[in-house]
Amino acid sequence: MVQRPGLVCFWDFQRQADGGYVSSGSHAYVLKPRNGPIETSQEGIFGTSLKIRPGQWLRLPREDCPALNFHGKDEVTIVAWIQRESDDNWQYIAGMWNERDAKRQYALFTCAASQTNFETMDRIPAKHQTHGYASDVGGATPGKPFCFSYASGATKVPKREWTMIAYTYDHEFLRVYVNGKLDEHPGYNPFPWNKPIFDGGEEGADFTVARQCLPNWPHYPEAEKPMRKQGFGGKLGGLAVYRRALSADELKEISQATLPSK
Repeated sequence: MVQRPGLVCFWDFQRQADGGYVSSGSHAYVLKPRNGPIETSQEGIFGTSLKIRPGQWLRLPREDCPALNFHGKDEVTIVAWIQRESDDNWQYIAGMWNERDAKRQYALFTCAASQTNFETMDRIPAKHQTHGYASDVGGATPGKPFCFSYASGATKVPKREWTMIAYTYDHEFLRVYVNGKLDEHPGYNPFPWNKPIFDGGEEGADFTVARQCLPNWPHYPEAEKPMRKQGFGGKLGGLAVYRRALSADELKEISQATLPSK
């Protein structure tokens, strides 16, 4: 299903060791829960899934996952199987994305409050869509208050329904997919981008899941509550990361092979 060239890690959350969840793929990395134990559900894609409350997350220290340190001309694909249950904005899924210290590299989000038009590089409101990011500078986009380099799909991610979301970056476009299909959104997805991924160096971001920020990260000006209480809320059934931009056909095949039929 997910075993394809370029696969670095695939977590189906069935294998545990050393207080965390062990990946298959070319590297066996252990994602460890933070902010309390994470409940599980018998309802999942590959078996048991994680029931993540906003504010809970999983962490892989940077020094323990060098193969996930995508930078420069590296390509990337992140695939996640989720059931969204929260309506919070800026629900982070996975990546290396330290905003507090301007060490952004790559990340997959849902539910951003804004989306960037690639023609004007201005943002307008968004609502429960899927977003794929790649930063070339680590900090805010030059001339902007935040990072504006991301693709945004058009589809509203449903609540309490298994959905496969994905994004790819091939150094020509950022692309967002929902259930194996390019989530076309004129002006927003695909998003033309041909810059290198920021190199965070030894002090760069950790690889995190369900929340990108450290507990003392201050909230954005428009946030209604501190970011430390936010993050993904819902079930996470699986997560795959590739050092390659998968094709539309590959993502379609993975979706068809893994999502339950309706």
